[in-house]
Amino acid sequence: MIVEIDPDAVAPPYEQLRAQIAALIRTGRLSVGDRLPSIRHLAHDLGLAAGTVARAYRELEAAGYLRGRAGQGTVVRDIPHLPESERTARLADAARAYAAAVRELGVDVDVALATARHHLTDPGD
Repeated sequence: MIVEIDPDAVAPPYEQLRAQIAALIRTGRLSVGDRLPSIRHLAHDLGLAAGTVARAYRELEAAGYLRGRAGQGTVVRDIPHLPESERTARLADAARAYAAAVRELGVDVDVALATARHHLTDPGD
């Protein structure tokens, strides 16, 4: 599993990690049943506090992406199917967060949209 945390990003580290793992699952780079690194191991590898990784894992578990069991580790579940209203609300939340980051960076709207389009069509980049 390849994830990177940008300490200068607007999004906090747990959110960067959560978003990247969710994207890996949605794009099939992590498959149902794949085991994720332990919290301690991933925290060490990324230079994060264990609580940061634990929060990302908890949020992914709550969203239905992961299943964690004491002594058995954390594994990828089937991609959750969200009700349309929840999907719409989550998309709006993500769009607001992206718009806030774009404004904070002072990036032109056309550049921001082109960047988003690029990453939507090539999430591994």
